[in-house]
Amino acid sequence: MNDSWSDDLEKSFDTMVEWRRYLHQHPELSYHETETAAFILEKLKSFGITDIKTHVGGYGIVARIHGAKPGLTVALRADFDALPIDEETDVPYKSKVPNVMHACGHDGHTSTLLGVAKVIQEHRSELAGDVVLLHQPAEEYPPGGAQAMIKDGCLDDVDLVFGTHLWSTVPFGTIGYRKGYFMAAADYIKISIQGKGGHGSAPHLSIDSVAVASQVVNQLQMIVAREVDPQKAAVVTIGKFNAGVAPNVIADTAVLEGTVRTFDPAVRELIKKELASIVENVCAAYHAQGHVAYHDGYPAVFNHEKETDVFKKAMDETFGEGTAVEIAPQMGGEDFSSFLLEKPGMFWFSGAGNPEVGASYPHHHPKFNFDERVMLVAGKAFLSMVDKYLCAKEIPELTGNVAVGKK
Repeated sequence: MNDSWSDDLEKSFDTMVEWRRYLHQHPELSYHETETAAFILEKLKSFGITDIKTHVGGYGIVARIHGAKPGLTVALRADFDALPIDEETDVPYKSKVPNVMHACGHDGHTSTLLGVAKVIQEHRSELAGDVVLLHQPAEEYPPGGAQAMIKDGCLDDVDLVFGTHLWSTVPFGTIGYRKGYFMAAADYIKISIQGKGGHGSAPHLSIDSVAVASQVVNQLQMIVAREVDPQKAAVVTIGKFNAGVAPNVIADTAVLEGTVRTFDPAVRELIKKELASIVENVCAAYHAQGHVAYHDGYPAVFNHEKETDVFKKAMDETFGEGTAVEIAPQMGGEDFSSFLLEKPGMFWFSGAGNPEVGASYPHHHPKFNFDERVMLVAGKAFLSMVDKYLCAKEIPELTGNVAVGKK
């Protein structure tokens, strides 16, 4: 990567921290990010960027920086929504909004991409091609902002797309990546069981929805244990069980809610089919009725082979060998996956964990924080990928088929 790009990003670091802390103090929930979008727009305009589209897929913003010569178009993405969490940190830039917090690092994502945008705009004469900045809302809440932005044309004329997540469980100074499946598809399930209520002293006159639901929970574990190929990862978790009104009343109904996590689309469909079969047959065995509402969440993140190889080489050149480490697949979900179903590219973790600055809590925790220096690491990684595809004498070959994971 051009040393002047790196130097200019470092010069902007203090400003990036200011942006991040302002956004952290003023978080907005998914689909309500009006002020955050306005903040992003104002900054992009202040850099001299003029090709900007607003309200893309909601409050999304798409800005294009035109290079001096023709070439590929590389898209870089950052999300900017917060979570319904009451912050418990003691930092001076703590959220000013009750029960709303940037507990996943999206404030850092936004500030990083703004810093990158400023550098690229200042060096646009060096580019053979264009850079598209995707500022995405509503990553945290399905159906998510990615699909809506895609429908609104955010990837039109884009050749490649890249994204990163500042990751608190990866140590600062490490970049975590993986070729192929990287993050899981995340689906939501709701199972309703209708029994027959009655007095706790006369169970023979009732159909106990709690007992039936308990059997359903137990049997669901057999899907992964006995139906899924053990070499293919999957999770079926029931995290919520609601039933009953009193200790001496047999519950008329029970409701189970949970999540299914998979990588392989065939495994995803298998679990969906087996789950419905188990609920139907267990309920029938106990004379109850069951209904399954299965909601497809984000598809799995699939990093394309050629782009991941280029990424690894770029990271070795920029940070030195050993910084970018291949890590195990993650069962968490991320709607960046939708971009990768449309265009070649990849997604990686920029290590942000550091107990010395209080960055030792997992994502979505009320005490979540990250080492702010990671914004420089993530920013330089973005700039390195732009350099590889828009400034190199020999442009790397692109992945052809990008539909891996589509039904």
